[in-house]
Amino acid sequence: MINKELLLIMPAYNESACIGPFITKLRDGGIFDFADVLVINDGSKDNTSAIARQAGARVITHIYNLGYGCALQTGYKFAVRHGYKYLIQIDSDGQHDVCNVKMIYDALRSSDKPDIVIGSRFMDGSVTFKIPAIKKVPIAFFRFLIKRSTKQTVLDPTSGLQGLNQKAFLFYSYFNNFVYDFPDANMIIQMLLNDFKIKEVKSVMHIRETGTSMHSGLKPILYIMKMVISTTTVILRERKRYKKAHKKIDN
Repeated sequence: MINKELLLIMPAYNESACIGPFITKLRDGGIFDFADVLVINDGSKDNTSAIARQAGARVITHIYNLGYGCALQTGYKFAVRHGYKYLIQIDSDGQHDVCNVKMIYDALRSSDKPDIVIGSRFMDGSVTFKIPAIKKVPIAFFRFLIKRSTKQTVLDPTSGLQGLNQKAFLFYSYFNNFVYDFPDANMIIQMLLNDFKIKEVKSVMHIRETGTSMHSGLKPILYIMKMVISTTTVILRERKRYKKAHKKIDN
């Protein structure tokens, strides 16, 4: 099978109610014409895998539920192994509108050549649902961390809708360059500190109709605490790399 230059990866855990209709929307929206679609079934206990295959997607299944970050890493390694030029990661629950795929793909191939494109809920022209106040807290906090550590502004640091060029997902696929447990603002900080170019574009989002979000309830507050530790580790590690690199140059 000849691969297209774009791979669309969809981590999925117990998404049997959503994933079939969403893949059908991708097909009806013409996405299959220019992108290969890969579902990473992360140890689902329902028939997510069978429904995804029946809808026309490729499927890789984790025997156990390893978590969102591990599912993404599986997608990155698949993209590297099969020689894709671009990758877009999108949720399998239908919250990310199909139209976002073409917008991010076009942005990845634009003249300014970004390494990472983030589908932002906070750009002019974006369409999204009302975000609960408890979720606005970590978003604001992560914006602050990114600005403080990199001097750059990212409006939507928690968006899971992202496009990556080959340079970016190659970097992620290497051991110890991707945090499996909490891949969020810490990864944005890491990439900016390593001189990767990040661009935000407007996006269209829908409220989740079925199932439970991994950031429901009080989880956002607990997530902030974990992210502070993870982000601090990333910043210290990247500064150590920077000093080591410049020490070699000076010598």
